[in-house]
Amino acid sequence: MKKVLLLLANGFEAVEASVFTDVIGWNKSDGDGTTELITVGMRKELKCTFNFTITPEMQINEVNVDEFDALAIPGGFEEAGFYEDAYNEIFLNLIKEFDRSGKIIASICVGALPIGKSGVLTNRNATTYNLSNGQRQKQLAEFGANVICDKPIVIDKNIITSYNPSTAFAVAFKLLELLTSPENCTKVKNLMGF
Repeated sequence: MKKVLLLLANGFEAVEASVFTDVIGWNKSDGDGTTELITVGMRKELKCTFNFTITPEMQINEVNVDEFDALAIPGGFEEAGFYEDAYNEIFLNLIKEFDRSGKIIASICVGALPIGKSGVLTNRNATTYNLSNGQRQKQLAEFGANVICDKPIVIDKNIITSYNPSTAFAVAFKLLELLTSPENCTKVKNLMGF
């Protein structure tokens, strides 16, 4: 079984988290059955950007990186407190551990910023939220990433980044493809109506 850790910061964007739960879940139930997803946070309850609350299955201090095959990070809103958790050293250290192990790290939108802040994107290609005068892309560049502005999804070795919420399903499907196979990913896409 391939296990995906869905790392949620307080203030995460629900739609960006839900694509990972749905694509990995559809694969578990109707695809090749080889994936499962575990939600993880730094708090016992997390509030998403637009005020819906979830209870993660695990706390970040309970995570053993060796038990997981991939890390997924949705973005969120600064106004909802996203960066308070996403820039916390514990959050950043977990990202570093996944990268050191060469495991897949998939992010959507500003989910790339904590990856950048952790230092693992230094001199690597990446992207992040591309609107608002490129402010978030400038921040990513300040963390040492080579920001690719004109591609919706950028893959550099084991890290997938994307430039806004519209890319969410494509990122989740790419993660599934890398964890299973292109044929299985196509099967799940078809089952989901894509």
